Order: sequence, then C-alpha cells, then structure tokens
Amino acid sequence: MSVLDRILASKLDEVEALRARAGDLAAAAADAPPVRDFVGALTGPNLAVIAEIKRRSPSKGDLAPDLDPAATARAYVEGGAACLSVLTDGPWFGGSAADLVAARAAVGVPVLRKDFTVDPLQITEARAMGADAVLLIVAALDDARLADLHAHATGLGLAVLIEVHDEAELDRALAIRPRLLGVNARDLGSFAEDLGTGERMVGRIPADTVAVAESAIRSVEDARRMARAGFQAVLVGEALVRSDDPARLVQAFTAEPVVTR
Repeated sequence: MSVLDRILASKLDEVEALRARAGDLAAAAADAPPVRDFVGALTGPNLAVIAEIKRRSPSKGDLAPDLDPAATARAYVEGGAACLSVLTDGPWFGGSAADLVAARAAVGVPVLRKDFTVDPLQITEARAMGADAVLLIVAALDDARLADLHAHATGLGLAVLIEVHDEAELDRALAIRPRLLGVNARDLGSFAEDLGTGERMVGRIPADTVAVAESAIRSVEDARRMARAGFQAVLVGEALVRSDDPARLVQAFTAEPVVTR
C-alpha cells in the first residue's frame, strides 16, 4: 500500500468512530461562528499566502512538534497571510482539532481544515470546529464521491480547495467547476517534488477559479516562479514552520505580483 492508501484506511476508521457523534456534530456545525470568506481573501494583485500550521509529515518527520498554534497563526497574519491551513490529522501529521480551534480564535483570517476527507461527516465536523474551508484530494476520491463531498461542503457554506497532482486529475476536478483549485507539486507515490507540474497545468485553470500552488515552495524565488506562472496563491507549510522569522517570509512572498493567466 502507498502512504496515501494507508492514510485513507485510517480515515475510514476515524469516520466510523465519528458516526456515534453525528447528531452532536450537526448541532455544533449549526451553532458554529459565521464562515469567513476564504476565496475572497485570496484575490488581489499580489500573491496571497495560505500559511500552514504543520507539526510533522510522513516524508520529513517532525518539523515543529512543539509549535504553539495561536502564536504561529498570529505571526503568519502579522506577515500578511491571507488565510491559514491547519493540519488536523493526528497519526500522520501530529495535528488535532484543538490546533485549528486555537489558531482560528487567535486571528481574523479564514482557516482551512487540512485533512484527508472521505466522508460528509468529516465536513460536518470541520464546520463544527470552526473551519471556513476544507480540502478534497482528487486522488483519494472517485468522481461521484468528489461531487457529493463538494456539494455537502458548499451546502454548509464552506469553501473547498480541490487538490490535483496531474492532468487527468485536473480534468476530473474541472468537471465540478470549483472556485478554488490547488496543484500539488508533490508526487504522492514517490514524494518527489516538481514546481514544473504547476507551471504546465495552470494555464488550463479557468480565469474565474482561484489557482493555488501547493508544496515545494521554500524560497522567494519559488514563490515568484508560481506568481509569474499565473497562480494567485501559494500554500506553504514546511518553509514557514522551520523559519526563524515566518512573518518576514510571508511578507516577502506577498510582495510578488501575480501575472494574470
């Protein structure tokens, strides 16, 4: 099994555990604070940064296991981050719902729940914990499930970041006309990274869809490359949690003007 397969298997177990709480989660989602405009926060003349709170990863191990999510969120926003992304997966990324709750309470920007979503209950749970957006990974879902989850999320008022890794996945993603589409430069099988993946694909993303470059962005030069290719936003985790001055790095990324595609 690939790492993705193993992660998805663990998610199915988590979903089964959630079923007993379905009623409580629905009630909590209904009482959650108003959704912040995730998509709107990413539009502007300069590159927008979705700054990620990430403790570890399967490929790199521990990155910042002891980070303070609230303090990290405040540093990101001080630097000009448009949105946050918070890993809530525990076994593989060391995250939790508590990280998202603490980060969102500390700042006023929209927050993405970054996890491996395979069931509507996880989306309801995301809304219950206060998320403003969720991630759907095309490689993890068949077409029917992708469309159903997208509809469930938008029905709850959440933004949806649809993530693709290649042209075939892009074709599948475009069929549901997403408002927000991310191209991940990391190969999920080998973990190899190639920013050229996004450069090759971004021209096929409709002008009214916000294009987000994900993974392998570690320097201002990387961010500039994505902005010049036509991406309106970058999602950055590892470089920020490992930086001695994440606010300054975010500020440098957001100085890059976006080339209209």
